[in-house]
Amino acid sequence: MKFANGKKELIFEIEKAPFPACHASNLCCLADGSLLAAWFAGEKEGSDDVSIWTARRIDGRWEDPVLTARDAEAPHWNPVIYQRDDGVILLFYKVGKSIKKWSTHVRTSRDNGATWSDCRELVPGDISRGPVRCKVLTLSNGAMLAGTSTEDGIWKSYADSSCDGGETWNLSRAITISAPYQGGNTAPDSGIQVSDQSFYGRGIIQPTLWESEPGTVHMLLRSSEGSIYRADSRDYGKTWSDAYQTALPNNNSGIDAAKCADGTLVLCSNPVAENWGPRTPLTLQVSADNGQTWTESAVLENIPGEYSYPCVVCSGTKLYVTYTYDRKSIAFWEFDLEQ
Repeated sequence: MKFANGKKELIFEIEKAPFPACHASNLCCLADGSLLAAWFAGEKEGSDDVSIWTARRIDGRWEDPVLTARDAEAPHWNPVIYQRDDGVILLFYKVGKSIKKWSTHVRTSRDNGATWSDCRELVPGDISRGPVRCKVLTLSNGAMLAGTSTEDGIWKSYADSSCDGGETWNLSRAITISAPYQGGNTAPDSGIQVSDQSFYGRGIIQPTLWESEPGTVHMLLRSSEGSIYRADSRDYGKTWSDAYQTALPNNNSGIDAAKCADGTLVLCSNPVAENWGPRTPLTLQVSADNGQTWTESAVLENIPGEYSYPCVVCSGTKLYVTYTYDRKSIAFWEFDLEQ
């Protein structure tokens, strides 16, 4: 598979941004042909003013960003957009000063993201349910499957499934690796604008999912160990293998993968084998053998800065990618998919 006619733009001009910093975009292709993007933004990651913003792309043009969710005087994090078959859009996101205690909120839209319902807690009283950062997967049996994780010293990942359109959820067992927690009093001088809460965790978080055949599901995971990890399920994500290390480098930053119509996998990541390493370059890799081997196909960014937390969407003959553009804007790429 080849990526042709690549076009890059920023969702909003840096000089016109209504906030100092932004991060963690997510993208959804809507049934009407438009695109909907979401991200968090405010003074800086973890500040109490950080809220959820969205923008729609209609007829090839991005509309101005809109403040969409501001539920409490606490930081908001990691929005994820999902459209059900009935057209209802779900917007999931985290809220809380403490990452290890944040809760998942959800809002709905029935008009393609023009207006939104009030928020509700996704699973009342339970932390970090539903998607934690990457896209929700629609399985071949119609169920929704979300990759989630917790960050309380030892990082743990899970799969959370819903068979009723996101009303109720069932959580898998924890998926972990052996990586002792390394506590400390001073955050490392990495230069990354990340919340200090994150620096000392060890393990695997933020799964990205795909289904290779009915009921057989796979996840790739961000890790603190210099590599992407993987786990597999044979029962629609209810139970999982132990996580195992891949040959893919990882800088302990977010990744995302998508399966195209012909079965090709596309992975977007920073291929840097260093815990809290640089969040550049940002590349696309493809796999024709269900993730066993990968080939680099495109370099999206290769200059100093932070180009991270991608979202990858395959839709027909199009590939779309969004990602953090140096915390100053959200970048958007559009490619034609060619054999």
